[in-house]
Amino acid sequence: MESSKLYVGNLTYSVNEEQLKELFAQYGTVNDVRVIERKGFGFVEMSSPEEAEKAKEALNDTVFEGRTLKIDEARPPRPRSDFRRY
Repeated sequence: MESSKLYVGNLTYSVNEEQLKELFAQYGTVNDVRVIERKGFGFVEMSSPEEAEKAKEALNDTVFEGRTLKIDEARPPRPRSDFRRY
């Protein structure tokens, strides 16, 4: 794992960035948190790939606020040109 940015899926819509930061801070320094409102996912950037891996291993498939978290290494966004029109 090279990246220190994690995708956090299956969030309950009521979770905010502060709650997510507190959860991930148990595993290292959190540089940035973004919760995508009303989409059920967000992103957490840790200060190092090692901390990100530690958080991923500890938190993936655990229950947070009533939902089972799905955590993976964040992938770069796809360019908009990938979407085809018919």
